[in-house]
Amino acid sequence: MKADTSCNVLETRFENGLTVLTDHMEGVRSATLSFLYRVGARCESAEWHGVSHFIEHAVFKGTRRRSTLDIAIEQDRLGGNFDAFTTHEETGFVMKVVDEKVDKAFDLMSDMLSEPRFLSQDLEAEQNVIIEEMKMTEDAPEEQLGEIFNAAFFPENGLGRPIVGTAESVRTFNSERTREYFERTFTPENLIITAAGSIDHEKIVELSENAFGKRQRGTSGDNLKFSKPVTATPFIVKHRGDLEQAHFVLATPFPSARDDRRYAADLLANIIGGGTSSRIWQSIREERGLAYSVGSAATLYQDVGVFALFAATSPEQTREAIDLSIAELRSIVREGITADELELAKDTARASILLSLEDSLSRAASAAGQELTFGRQISVEETLENIGKVTAEQILEIAHEFFRSEHIAFAALGDLKGKGLERGQLVLE
Repeated sequence: MKADTSCNVLETRFENGLTVLTDHMEGVRSATLSFLYRVGARCESAEWHGVSHFIEHAVFKGTRRRSTLDIAIEQDRLGGNFDAFTTHEETGFVMKVVDEKVDKAFDLMSDMLSEPRFLSQDLEAEQNVIIEEMKMTEDAPEEQLGEIFNAAFFPENGLGRPIVGTAESVRTFNSERTREYFERTFTPENLIITAAGSIDHEKIVELSENAFGKRQRGTSGDNLKFSKPVTATPFIVKHRGDLEQAHFVLATPFPSARDDRRYAADLLANIIGGGTSSRIWQSIREERGLAYSVGSAATLYQDVGVFALFAATSPEQTREAIDLSIAELRSIVREGITADELELAKDTARASILLSLEDSLSRAASAAGQELTFGRQISVEETLENIGKVTAEQILEIAHEFFRSEHIAFAALGDLKGKGLERGQLVLE
């Protein structure tokens, strides 16, 4: 039996704004259900900071038909992988099960997302859980640095605020406020239901209509629209003497997820630090042994992108690691990339895409994400064609536009007093 790697996403759109997508796969027994809301942390005003993430937790605390324990038992009985997440642009709930369990899994998930009870005592307990989650971030230097950097890179914008909120904001989410935000924003027009794997489109549409078809549109309106953020160029060195390593991030703006240059931008980020053959991996880790953790990535939001290069090393070696990182960026700005580097990056991207087609979870995530970002499906063939068309000249143009000294943001965390870190190191021209 051969797995089906062709994507043929079917869609049904309801009058109340609900979107249903399915991607049927032959030769598999798995099925993935995804409920993705166009609601994330960057949609929140200051008074609602962290509420999307709080609701992600709160829907597990029981419904009119199921207690918290009932949900947990049923989740385990279904034998699937149940995950929930909140980002700056979305809140999602995903479950992967054997195909014969699709109806029951859909009933469980739709019940949680249509009839949450939001009892005061349950929410108070969950507030404590989330505050403990915040403390975990404080104990994890990579995550703490990420929050420090985001706040400085995206000042006065939802992208700069922690997704989980603050202890003070979370404490305000009582039953009334939580229900108010949920009923206003977690509504059909903001919901994308996606099923992939051994599933039937008409069956998923029927289940969706029974669960959400009669629900009315919300009143969120312009509240969920966000303006393009203005990025800053901070230079931050935060001292933490209890850390054995120093962590740093170098970043610049980058093309957004909706920018036609996104394919070239992704390839450039991978060439710099996306794998073991990448420039900074070889320079910092393999050749000089300065770091175990080192890399780079492109984070592409709907209207802005971020290129980030990161590493962790001993405080005494931090300046050298920064200098080497800047040297690699400067080399690309001045000399571009080689044909071999470009082909290797394309091969890596192509393999990643094709391998993901064998997994219903990946295909559901892809279909939902494309609907969220583009409002349409981009075929695998179109994606591979666009990757194949990227030229070294296009990548050099991106480097020239974004890898400029005046664009560079920097943040570091560790025992760095007296280590001589200064903005004068960050010269790319």
